[in-house]
Parts: sequence; structure tokens; C-alpha cells
Amino acid sequence: MCAILILFPFVVLASNDPVIIGSKKFTESYVLGEIATRALHDAGIPAEHRQGMGGTIILWEALRTGQIDVYPEYTGTIAQEILRNGRPMTPNEIRNALAKFGVGMTESLGFNNTYALVMRRSAAKRLGIHTISDLQKHPDLRLGLTHEFLGREDGWSRLRERYALPQRNVTGIDHALGYSALASGEIDVKDAYSTDARIEQNDLVTLEDDRNFFPKYEAIFLYRLSLPQSAIAVLRRLEATLDERRMMRLNAEAERTKNYTKAADSYFAERSAGNAASEESLARKEARWILRHLQLTGLSLLLAVILGVPLGIVASRGGPLGHGILAFAGIVQTIPSLALLALLVPLPFFGISARTAIAALFLYGLLPIVRNTASGLQDIPRSLRESAIALGLSPAARLCEIYLPMASRSILSGIKTSAVINVGTATLAALIGAGGLGEPILSGLNLNDHATILEGAIPAALLALAVQGLFDLLDRVLIPRGLRL
Repeated sequence: MCAILILFPFVVLASNDPVIIGSKKFTESYVLGEIATRALHDAGIPAEHRQGMGGTIILWEALRTGQIDVYPEYTGTIAQEILRNGRPMTPNEIRNALAKFGVGMTESLGFNNTYALVMRRSAAKRLGIHTISDLQKHPDLRLGLTHEFLGREDGWSRLRERYALPQRNVTGIDHALGYSALASGEIDVKDAYSTDARIEQNDLVTLEDDRNFFPKYEAIFLYRLSLPQSAIAVLRRLEATLDERRMMRLNAEAERTKNYTKAADSYFAERSAGNAASEESLARKEARWILRHLQLTGLSLLLAVILGVPLGIVASRGGPLGHGILAFAGIVQTIPSLALLALLVPLPFFGISARTAIAALFLYGLLPIVRNTASGLQDIPRSLRESAIALGLSPAARLCEIYLPMASRSILSGIKTSAVINVGTATLAALIGAGGLGEPILSGLNLNDHATILEGAIPAALLALAVQGLFDLLDRVLIPRGLRL
């Protein structure tokens, strides 16, 4: 019965009726994801956009395993990073190779968004740098590169070999934060996308790829071949509808308005009017984020209580088993939350989903509950235990009627600590498309927009305070009056 209770929330969240669209953690991917979502909605097909789910491999694994149905990608990335083919591939070769994984590919959306290295125009002019080869003369330049670019087959390692670049001061940095670091002079060079609006906005210069290292990165949509033909047909209608300049304008619109939906609406402006009416209000978005956040934290806390209190009871009795339980809960707590999510994603049944986020939060919530339950029971005076035995009460009656009420203050304190921790940690769930208040935080980081970050950070902080206040009220209801005094 307990196993059914534990698995039930995961099964409930497993159903994905709408077409699930993923996107990477940079502006253009967000915008293309919104365009696909809007196109499907306009065709009467339910769709849900999970924004900023991470890098290439995370999105590819999510698509391959059925956690998402569609995401925007680039042909060069598919050949180099997904298929790991060392030579240039034709679209038909890529399409045939993807079909073996049950994945299809649209034709090009109409533009090539290749990788590039960029610098501040003033610095490039002062140092006489026009091409990537010119970097050879300046070994002291500081490079800030995205973590994905640092690890890609067509990224920094191979680029450095091809151009014999001498730079060793290379830092991994978020794509959006890299532009701020470049503007402030903390770094001198960063990787970028050729259609990125910030290149022009920040008066940056793109270094010429004079040895033709980067392949073509034609933008396309990858989709599961099991998708209904009606949904695939909608995606195919987006082919050849964007060029580089138009994509740059859409990216600039997203950066200017701090709103990916408005940028996507601009794409459809030529075809229909009144697009602004479809925009979701901030109040509705906040309600959606908070509801999902409460679902993630509530279900994970429920599971932690269902399992943590019994484990704490066992741990209170000491011995190898009790020490092992406390050690396991302690070890889990030491694993960084982002690392725990990454460890759970490849496991069967989890993947890129809310199940993974709930499982991670559940594991994080165990230690305070287990430890406080065990310590609360161990602190019961020996004389009281002997009195309970002398009254002839059964072990179950002693536990339920005397020991647990006596330890209730400590147990509830552990549950409260677990709940508050989970509210804060649940913001990371947005990294794997599980939603919640982490969505605006990640979006704000990408846009370098403090107001958007606060749309998630402030409600998360207020939610943590509300949870703490709720448990303070529960103290008065659940803890015996004598123990409160």
C-alpha cells in the first residue's frame, strides 16, 4: 500500500497529453520554441513549451526517450555533437541517421546560425584583431566560453587545435552573463551565435572564421516520428519562413521586451492581427508557476514524511541499521542539488520530467525528518519509557500514544525544515523542464533582466515564509499543550 502511495504522484504527472516542446537556454531557442507552440495552438493542437531545459545532450536525450516531442536544433550541432560524424553531412544523411532513433527533422527554417567568437569593437580595433587567427598574437586575452561550447566536438578544444591558439585563461560562463562580463571588461572574447541580437546591441565585432572551422548550422525542428501527422504538418509549415535578419529582429524583440511570447507574436504579425490578446498576463503566469511549485514541493514533502518518519523510528533504535539510515540520508544531503538532478536524469522512469524533480526534492527532504524523528524519540526520558512498559501497553501503543506525541515537537520541526528547504531548491526544477518559480529566474538570467528574475525570486521567498508560518500554526494544533508550555 505504501508503495502505491509513493508511486501515485509520479504516475499522475507522467501523462503528457499536449505536444511537449523543449528549448535550450538561450534567447533564440526560447523564441523558436514559442513560435512552434503558437503555431500548434493556432492549429487547434494542445502544446506546452518547457523553456530553457539545458544544452544539446539534455534536449536530445529528452527527445529520444519521449520526455519531450519537439525542440529547435541546428544541423551542424546534430552532425558534430549528436551523431558525432567528423565529416560534413547532407540533410538527407542527417535525416536517415536520425530516423534510426525514431526522430524526424524539418527542412531548414531559412537561416544559418553558426558559432562565432566576438569581442568589443574598441578592443578588437585597438589590438588589430579581425580574424580568429589574429588571436594567436595575443596569448594574454581572457576568454569566457559557455560550458556547452567548452565540451562540444565542434567547440573550444578542436577550435584551439585548428588555429593553434595559445590562450590558457579560459573560463566557463553562462551565455547571457558572458555578454555582461564582456561589456564590463572582465573577459575579452566569448563564443556567440551569429544571429544573436546582442552582437549589434553591445557594439561587438564577429571575428572571421578564416580557416572555415565552423560548419553550417541551419535551424530546424527535431520531432518524434510518433507525433501525429497533423502536428508534423504544422511544424513543416514553418520551413523557409525566417532569414538571418528576421531572426535577429525577433531575438532583439525578445531582448527589448523581455518577453519571448511577444517576439513569437511578431513572427505571426504578417499573417494575423490581434496577437497581443493571446499573451498570458503576469498574474496568470505567476499563478501557474506558484501552482506547479506547490505541486513539486507538496508531493515531495508528502513522500518524505511517509518514508522519513518510519525511517526515523527505525534509526532511533540505533544499531547498524539505524546508523546506516542516518548515514544514507546525510550523504544524499551533501550531494549538490544540480548534481543530484543530473544523476537522476539518465535513470529509467525519470528523465527530463517533473518525476525527476520530485524524486530529487524527496531525497533532499529526508535528512531533517529522519534525524529529527530519531533524536526526538531518543530524547524521551528512560523513566517515562519504563512507566509505559509498567502500564502494560503494547509496543505499538507505547509508540503511538506516548513516544510519538512526546517527540512531536522535534518531528514537526524536521518537517518544517524540509519544507522550507524544498521551496528554495525546487527553483532548480526548471532546468529540466519541470516548471515552477525557477522558470522566470532562468529566463531573467538569460535576458539579464533583474525584474524577470524577481518575478520568480520574490514569490519563492514569500512562499518559504508562508510555509514556515503555516507550520508555526500547526505547532499549536499538533503538539500537546504541555509540550508547548
